[in-house]
Amino acid sequence: MAEAGAHLTSTAVSEQPSVFEVLAQESLMEAVRPALKHAVKVLAESNPSGFGFLWRSFDELYLLLDLLLQNHFLSNCSASFSENFYGLKRVSGRQRLPVRLGMTRTSRWWSLLLLCLLPYLQAKLEATLARQRDEEDFSIRLAQTRSQRLYRAAVAAYPYVSSAWQTWIFCQQLLFVFGVSRTHSPLLWLAGVRLERLNAQDIRDMERKARTPGRPAGGSVMQRAWWMMSQAARGVAVSVSSSLSMGVFFLQFLEWWYSSENLSTVKALTSLPAPPPPLHLQQDQGGLGSESRNCPLCRKPHTNATVLSTSGFVFCYRCIYTYVKSNHRCPVTGYPTELQHLIKIYSPES
Repeated sequence: MAEAGAHLTSTAVSEQPSVFEVLAQESLMEAVRPALKHAVKVLAESNPSGFGFLWRSFDELYLLLDLLLQNHFLSNCSASFSENFYGLKRVSGRQRLPVRLGMTRTSRWWSLLLLCLLPYLQAKLEATLARQRDEEDFSIRLAQTRSQRLYRAAVAAYPYVSSAWQTWIFCQQLLFVFGVSRTHSPLLWLAGVRLERLNAQDIRDMERKARTPGRPAGGSVMQRAWWMMSQAARGVAVSVSSSLSMGVFFLQFLEWWYSSENLSTVKALTSLPAPPPPLHLQQDQGGLGSESRNCPLCRKPHTNATVLSTSGFVFCYRCIYTYVKSNHRCPVTGYPTELQHLIKIYSPES
């Protein structure tokens, strides 16, 4: 998608991306997991017998889909899904000259390991840490065996390790901003790669690879079975990629829709205007000055005055309560009204 026009804005054959691009592609995958987890939770709560297993095994299923997706993009685009979405690619950290699209096998496997397995282990550790906190809150003591003591010590040390890791990431990003480091993330440094923008030749290479899918290397049964499995995995990865690409725009739309600025705008546009008094009430008010203090229903002075927030007219509480409960609308304007729209008026005289 975005990679199709990446070369149009690139002035060099091999160009280092900005810090905004690399941070945007990281935030993309960080938003996908919670959104997918929430969707699975809604499905499991609506039909526990049919979709409960998805919620119970969410981490493992997400790891499997993530492995298929990231392996597909690393093999064909030399980038993760989010990096390819923003028109980036991974190249060897030792190469200084413009390079063609492609990664070494070692760099690809290290990238796949750090992209998929590390977030899975982090999610498991955080879930374990949450259970540990619950046990401490409810004073549940674990068995004091050697393995349990080591377990509790590891869980207690995790917040400090996590803080040190976040500090390392921040320092790496700071060095990247000032041009001291060529990588913005310790994960890229550990994998021995760096990010660059896609160029026109990279786009042509990806299109050529997509038009000429691989064929089985031989005629043996095992080779044909392996080729069929790889093609099935490729199809699943392409389907997940297409779904995520559409889901990204849907997530951005939801984020905009539920933003405070948009909610205030929608509320201002959809709020009903205050209607003018009907003609017969205007004529009555012109003839009788005391008519404005009379209830439009009983034509008597207001008793326990109550206003309808949907129309602004004032009635007696007993009159308007009985009318709205039976008709669910304003008796003067006909606007749809419920009992929660009744607002009592307390004046100093009362």
